[in-house]
Amino acid sequence: MSDFSDAIAVSSAGLRAQATRLRHVSENISNADTPGYRRKTVPFEVESEMLGGPALVSVGRVQLDQSELEKVFDPSHPLADETGHFEGSNVNLMIEIADAREAQRSYEANLKMFDQTRQMSSGLMDLLRK
Repeated sequence: MSDFSDAIAVSSAGLRAQATRLRHVSENISNADTPGYRRKTVPFEVESEMLGGPALVSVGRVQLDQSELEKVFDPSHPLADETGHFEGSNVNLMIEIADAREAQRSYEANLKMFDQTRQMSSGLMDLLRK
């Protein structure tokens, strides 16, 4: 049964990691028009194997994208300087949408693996009871 537990643990860790990634992507999208907002990125790390178990993915510390903020020209904006510019965000909606799609598909793949492992485990338990 250890292999089933390991498979469920791996897929559960993947589900948590992709859910966190989706949350930060949605924060980036919702703040795309916020002046001075820096895009958040979430690195994945591999947790060390403990007691012979599988290596699991985890989310590292959230990082802020240090790329240059967009200069926006709007002299009527309250944050505009003497030249009429202010710093926008560095969120690129095309990148965020692509990241969201990739995270969603990875989430769905982990969910499918979790469900199939659960079904196989239930089937094996039914056979052992007979």
